[in-house]
Amino acid sequence: MKNPKAILVDDEHLPRTHLKSLLNKAWPELDIQGEAQNGMKAFQLIEEKKPDVVFLDIKMPGITGIEVAEKIIGSRVVVFVTAYDQFAVEAFDKEAVDYLLKPVIPERLEKTIVRIKKRLANASLSGIVPDSLKKLLSELTTNTPRKYLKWIKAQVGDTIHLIDTSQVYFFKSSEKYTLVVCEHDETVIRKPLIELIKELDPSMFVQIHRNTIVNFEFIDKINISITGRGQLKLIGRSEIHTVSRGYLKQFRQM
Repeated sequence: MKNPKAILVDDEHLPRTHLKSLLNKAWPELDIQGEAQNGMKAFQLIEEKKPDVVFLDIKMPGITGIEVAEKIIGSRVVVFVTAYDQFAVEAFDKEAVDYLLKPVIPERLEKTIVRIKKRLANASLSGIVPDSLKKLLSELTTNTPRKYLKWIKAQVGDTIHLIDTSQVYFFKSSEKYTLVVCEHDETVIRKPLIELIKELDPSMFVQIHRNTIVNFEFIDKINISITGRGQLKLIGRSEIHTVSRGYLKQFRQM
């Protein structure tokens, strides 16, 4: 059997590059034929390359991912890639449409690859976008996105430093203070985690313990013991973070 072909559709360069890198490692046999920045380009690539799989961002300017999906589901395996929270994307599972939550992590992508291979092994890809799924996707794309914290203000003496939240590996609280750890720097801010977690983008950050929040982008691996305890390691870091039982379920759903 020839290697399956795929295209990646997302109006943002960084998510496309990240997904492509993960796919190259997890599924080297997949032939990624091209990338599209919008729905119109996606249609052109699909017509030209005739991919087996389309990784499709939901919300894009102009022609949305929903409109693309409505035209190609039934002839292509579609995987939605979304920044919407876990509660919303659970509905995709109920409709048997696969999805990846941004930022994509390797463990979740592996499950998606297994599902794709099963679909490709089936000679028939027939199917339509259910009306209930259309309604859900339409509501999600028309809702005004919530504004999340982009910069962390950290005062050192008389100087205020602005830290890009996307560069933060993890937050760890201690009494009234919270440690902000980046690749080469760490600083302390006077904001408790209970307030911080409400302001951070849930597609980027996840709380794993009452005193720890980590960045999805930098998760290396998660180990879950038979006793139900979890340990998490971040890329390029030596610390081992404890994942409390109450927070483990969000990883099991991925």
